[in-house]
Amino acid sequence: MAASGVRPESLSDVHTFRDYSKPLLDLLESDLPEGETVILVGQSFGGINMALTMETFPEKISTAVFVTALMPDCSSPPSSVFDQCVAMTAPDILLDTEFSRENNKTLMILGPRCLRLHGSQNCSPRDQTLVEMLGRPGTLFSEDLSVSLKLSEEKYGSVRRVYVVCKEDNLYPEEFQRWMIKNNPPEVVMEIEGADHMPMLSKPNELSLCLLKMEEEDGN
Repeated sequence: MAASGVRPESLSDVHTFRDYSKPLLDLLESDLPEGETVILVGQSFGGINMALTMETFPEKISTAVFVTALMPDCSSPPSSVFDQCVAMTAPDILLDTEFSRENNKTLMILGPRCLRLHGSQNCSPRDQTLVEMLGRPGTLFSEDLSVSLKLSEEKYGSVRRVYVVCKEDNLYPEEFQRWMIKNNPPEVVMEIEGADHMPMLSKPNELSLCLLKMEEEDGN
């Protein structure tokens, strides 16, 4: 996403959620050969980016895999699913997370204690350090999402969805993940024992097996 990872943009250059999702949207719009489809995989807040992409290009996505990710429905603003997460998560879990305001956006960056105790607690010390080094301020685009993104059954709802429950995720507790599954049931539910909020680091082999299984099913 824009202003994330090694992307060069600053959050001050990203004004809307669609701007934030532009790298993914551009990929599907211009780089996908005619007639081909993809399996999208999203983790954490990336579930909302997937939802926008599913709404925009449903015909180009064969399966969307939500890995301990926010999974909105079609009846409420996408931002409401994060509100539910806040309601179901311990209020002190963010610990040393820092908040600020910039250009009418609330920015946040997860602190090292929050990451080590609740975001990557099952990862190796080396991977925990890597997560901290790559951390950048982010925003939830709550104001923009509440009015700009409406999901439909005809588009977003037409794409096959898979949810991968990470059973030791403290930031998105299993109870919250199960709530999303019940609220908007996907076609397939999978589980990874011992996975925290960063399953690609804490349980990479198990996550890879889940994705390989989805690829095999998608090809049949």
